[in-house]
Amino acid sequence: MHRSKSIRALLVVTSSVLLAGALTYPTAGAAPDASQAERLDRGLISVHTGKGNFLSWRLAAGDAPGTAFNVYRDGLKVTSTPITRTNFQDHGAPAGTLYTVRPVVRGVEQAGAASAGGSLRMSAHVGGEMGVTASTRDVPLQIPAGGSTPSGSFTYEANDGSVGDLDGDGQYEIVLKWNPTNAKDNAQAGYTGNTIIDAYRLDGTRLWRIDLGRNIRSGAHYTQFQVFDYDGDGKAEVAMKTADGTRSGTGQVIGNADADHRNSSGYVLSGPEFLTVFRGTDGAILDTENYVPPRGNVSDWGDNYGNRSDRFLAGTAYVDGSRPSIIMARGYYTRAVVVAWDFRSGQLTRRWTYDSGRGGAYGQGNHNLSVADVDADGRDEIIYGSATIDDNGALMYSTGLGHGDAMHVSDLVPSRPGLEVFNVHEWTSSPAMDVHDARTGAFLYRAPSCGCDTGRGVAADVWAGNPGAEIWSSSVGGLRSAANGSQVAARKPGSQNFVIWWDGDAQRELLDGTQISKYGTGGDTRLLTGSGVSSNNGTKSTPVLQADILGDWREEVIWRTSDNRALRIYSTTDPTSISRPSLMQDRQYRVAVAWQNTAYNQPPHPSFATP
Repeated sequence: MHRSKSIRALLVVTSSVLLAGALTYPTAGAAPDASQAERLDRGLISVHTGKGNFLSWRLAAGDAPGTAFNVYRDGLKVTSTPITRTNFQDHGAPAGTLYTVRPVVRGVEQAGAASAGGSLRMSAHVGGEMGVTASTRDVPLQIPAGGSTPSGSFTYEANDGSVGDLDGDGQYEIVLKWNPTNAKDNAQAGYTGNTIIDAYRLDGTRLWRIDLGRNIRSGAHYTQFQVFDYDGDGKAEVAMKTADGTRSGTGQVIGNADADHRNSSGYVLSGPEFLTVFRGTDGAILDTENYVPPRGNVSDWGDNYGNRSDRFLAGTAYVDGSRPSIIMARGYYTRAVVVAWDFRSGQLTRRWTYDSGRGGAYGQGNHNLSVADVDADGRDEIIYGSATIDDNGALMYSTGLGHGDAMHVSDLVPSRPGLEVFNVHEWTSSPAMDVHDARTGAFLYRAPSCGCDTGRGVAADVWAGNPGAEIWSSSVGGLRSAANGSQVAARKPGSQNFVIWWDGDAQRELLDGTQISKYGTGGDTRLLTGSGVSSNNGTKSTPVLQADILGDWREEVIWRTSDNRALRIYSTTDPTSISRPSLMQDRQYRVAVAWQNTAYNQPPHPSFATP
């Protein structure tokens, strides 16, 4: 087992002012007052449209109340008075202009707040029934070379992604998983190619490449990678499950490079398993420990061929309320084991292990997890499908409704205190979907059983005609209130996939495949149709990533181009009068972006409700 203690493209540098490094959250008892957070720049973007240049930038959670902004074009102020919103249309301005923004607090422009380099340029894109303009930026990729296995040859497709500030410059980089075209579901026999993990700057500079090797099978349930600054040095690390033959970004090899633990069906059911933390700047190994729990006797997980023993989930959680921990988990159809790891001073240390045994969270896990402070004590819990694990690794509760494919956690019902959990269920004897109190597990609503596997469902505020969030699923009719399940509209949205803040109002829009649409009781209105791009993960039709990574609080969506030669970032150019801090400075939303790539991807939700 191995253990070891650029140049930017022109106009990629944005505002040099760093946002607040410590955020405060509601606390109770002895909870900490603040938690470690990223230090980000203003994320200023500029796109040339038919109206001139549209600008968008971040508001920081640490900005003083009432902070406004002056906008400068090529060093000359173009705002007659400071503006409180975080987007601006510079009418008639030419393409190629350099912009900076400077915060103004109580009428005084802040010294030293000017950008050192200008705005990140985006390209205009027009698509949708209303001709809505969006902006795009392509991040060039380096496609790994294909290969062959005993089952045949394969090539590579760009798959799930995540973001983190890998080099500490206040800007996000992208970490991308490459799936071979012969990737398999756990239930499918056959050999797969190696899983590849890359890191890219937004100008397409590749920072490193990690090859997980032949002893990590490729597919949606095997590799859940976490990108986060775990040791507080201002630079994100990357954590994932590894095995004999994994090769780091600097060429280090874990374990036995010659080992081949694949059986004749292509499964990996023997050999050592590890958890490794890689350095974000170059992909070097920082520490490797034995993966917990070990697979042990494969049949103890419910079958003899690895379908259940090799179901992995991962996340990031502030279980101590102050610093992030790595969450690694195994199993959810039967036995479920959830482990919290700390990475401090170059060393992985196991904080706690929850093991369901034959009770508790046994059989209650989803194809995904969520992380939130459900009891308002400042420390995060792990929402593991129909069960919730407390910040100390003890079972908090189980609803007993069993396994499901989709889950959403947020303040879905603003009229009542705390957070709520929306879940859909695979067991035919369970309710098709439910909403329950995130702290206690008490039900607010349970739909009747449909006698079927409810594979899709969403909870989000997509319609202003109902207070709070609406819920809908693939097996239940109508659009319903999250508060009590009552039908508020006969027509439910045309998709049950992702939701995204895109236009200028407080409601979220529908993100499905390579399209963004606005819900309406008479029909959905197309706002954006991606051009030359493809979605991921088969019928799940998910993006590479959805997150608020640039500009104001609205979200970006990243799809792969259909030829896999680039990632295409789409950002809205709709104006909005709503001003709020970057979603990435809401702790629950930020860790949701980290776990978004886990198994059956789900959209991120913040801790707060929209008005």
